[in-house]
Amino acid sequence: MALSDSSSIYFGKKVCVLGLGRSGMAASRLLMKMGAVVTAYDSLNTPLHFEREETLRGEGIDVMIGPDAERASAYYDLAIISPGIEENTPLVLNIKEKGIPLIGELELAYTLCRCPVVAITGSNGKTTTTELTTRILESAGLNVSSCGNIGTPMSELMVKGDFWDALVVETSSFQLETIRTFRPKVAVWLNLSPNHLDRYHSLKDYRDAKLRIFENQHVDDVAVLPHGENFPSVKARVITFSTKEASADLMLRGSEIIFKGMSVLDLKETNLRGSHNAANVMAAFAGAMGITRKIPNLRGVLSDYKTPAHRCELITKHRDVRWINDSKATNLDAMEQAIRSVQGPLILIAGGKDKGFGFAPIAELVRECVTFAILIGEIRHRISEEWACVPSATVDSMEEAVLLASRMTDSLSGSTVLLSPGTSSFDMFRDYIERGETFRKLVNRLSSITESNAHS
Repeated sequence: MALSDSSSIYFGKKVCVLGLGRSGMAASRLLMKMGAVVTAYDSLNTPLHFEREETLRGEGIDVMIGPDAERASAYYDLAIISPGIEENTPLVLNIKEKGIPLIGELELAYTLCRCPVVAITGSNGKTTTTELTTRILESAGLNVSSCGNIGTPMSELMVKGDFWDALVVETSSFQLETIRTFRPKVAVWLNLSPNHLDRYHSLKDYRDAKLRIFENQHVDDVAVLPHGENFPSVKARVITFSTKEASADLMLRGSEIIFKGMSVLDLKETNLRGSHNAANVMAAFAGAMGITRKIPNLRGVLSDYKTPAHRCELITKHRDVRWINDSKATNLDAMEQAIRSVQGPLILIAGGKDKGFGFAPIAELVRECVTFAILIGEIRHRISEEWACVPSATVDSMEEAVLLASRMTDSLSGSTVLLSPGTSSFDMFRDYIERGETFRKLVNRLSSITESNAHS
C-alpha cells in the first residue's frame, strides 16, 4: 500500500509551495488532495508560469508569481520547496525569515508513503540504475514504480493514490538537502565526482548533501555501497559492489557479474557495455535484493534493456560516421566514461553552463583520445584555455557545432562525433533533454540533406 494513513496531518493546514516546476505542481495537488489550504509561489512570470498559474487556480489552488512572490507577507504552517530552488534565494529567504518550517517535495511525499522505498543517488548512473532496479523487481512479480529525479515526482504518484509493493526513487543532492524523516529501506550510493559546485561551496558540501540518504536508516535496512569507500555513518546492513575488487559482494570478472562466487549475468548477453554499466547492474541487483530474495534470472530480464535516451545514445551512422548523443553527461566523470567508450577518430562537442569546476582534470585524457574539440556554452573559452594542448574551436550555437563537426569528419574515415558536454545546459537550453533533442534534430536534418544531395 503506498498512501499512508498519516494523510490527515495536512488537513486544514496552511501550506505554501515554492516553485512551479513539475515537483511544485505535484506537491500543490497532493496537498490539496490531503485537505490543506495551498498557495503556490514562483519568482518567475514567463508564459509557461502564467499557464501553470491558470491551471492550478482552476483546481482551487491560489498562486502568486513574479517579484511579488518574493515579498509575500502571509504566514503558513509549512512550506514545501522544489529541488531546483536554492535556499538562499529571495523567495525562500522570505519564508525562512518568518520562521516557517521548510521541507522538500521528496520529504512531503515520503510522509504519505507506506511501501518500502529503494533510493538511489550518485553523480552518474542514477537513472539507468533506477530503471534496472525497477525492471528486476517487476520481473520478480512486485507492483513497482519509479519516481523522483528520473522524471516523475514522488508526490505525483501519491496524488494517484495507487498501491505499490515498492517504489524506486532516484534522489539528487538537491532533494536530499531538505529531508527530515526520509528513510529508504534500501539506499544505493553509486559514485561521487565534482558536480554542482555552483550551488555547493565545496565537494565536501556536495558529498554531505548526498550522504543524507543514509541519515535515517536503521540496522535492519540495507545500504548498497562501492567496495572500499569509507562511509562511517552508515548503520544499515551493507552490500558492496566493485568492477575491480574480487573481495566485494558483487564483482566483475571479465564480462560476467559474480555474486558470492556465482555468475548472475554476462554483459555480452545484453546491450550494456562498459565498466560503468557493470557497476549500475550490480547496484541494481543489490538494491532489488534488499526488497526481495526472489530475484529472477537477469539474463532474461535485462537482455533487451537499452540505456536511457541522451546517455551514449547512437543517433545515426551515416557515411561511416557515428553520431552519439551523450547530453546527459553533466559532469567530468560522465564525460570521461563516454570518451573512453569510443574507438577511432573522435570529434567531441563539449561545454555549457559554468558550474564552478574546471575542465583541466580531464585535459590529458582529451589530449590522448580526442582528435578535435568543439566547445559551446558560457564556459567554452575557459575550456579552450584549460585544454590548450588539444586542437579545438569555440562556437556560439549547437547548429554551428554540428556543421563544423560534419566538415571535420569529411577527412576522418570511421570517425565519431560525440556530444558529451561535461556540464549542465541551462545557459542555452531548458535542460539536458532539450539540448540532446536539439542535437538529434540537427544531426538528422544534416543526414537528410546529405542523402538528398547524393541522389540529386
